[in-house]
Amino acid sequence: MRVFLGVTGASGAPYAERLLRALAAVDCDIGLTASRSGIEVIATELYKDPSLAREEVLERFVGSAASQVTVYGENDFRSPYASGSAQVDAYVICPCSMATVGTLASGAMQNLIHRAASVALKERRKLVLVPRETPLSSIHLRGLATLNDAGAVILFAAPGFYHGPETIDDLVDFVVARCLDQIGIDNALAKRWGE
Repeated sequence: MRVFLGVTGASGAPYAERLLRALAAVDCDIGLTASRSGIEVIATELYKDPSLAREEVLERFVGSAASQVTVYGENDFRSPYASGSAQVDAYVICPCSMATVGTLASGAMQNLIHRAASVALKERRKLVLVPRETPLSSIHLRGLATLNDAGAVILFAAPGFYHGPETIDDLVDFVVARCLDQIGIDNALAKRWGE
């Protein structure tokens, strides 16, 4: 399976990291792009050092999955993910900032993450957006509704509690499991309702 993973500047880097590891564990071919703000969030939330260089952040973030991940610069429009002619199974933006939501909902494309999402929508491919913002303004809600109407799945980073989480990792796994479900990847990251 070929998956594009975009990481933007919303809080939620642990979700993106766990999703990357889960995709690698099932031998997905992963195209990764992190925005400038996404890099800062990863550096802050995962490595506790927002001053880390982009290259070091990405090297740490990709880690042992390096053989399955191709990293693209945020302005690399020669990437295969910038074209509908490329065969891509799913696109996930995790976390997805409200700035990204607004840009996508307006049809604008300022970077590869926006372009890849636009390709997913125009080609009617699976696009999962994982926003974490709260509370939401009416502007945010309209943008999300527009993207939902265009075919995107809006999957909030809002973990459930019915599975009896005991750690933060359990809460992260709940959201990542729902992402994997949406793109058609079997997983057992979180206990399912009724099990």
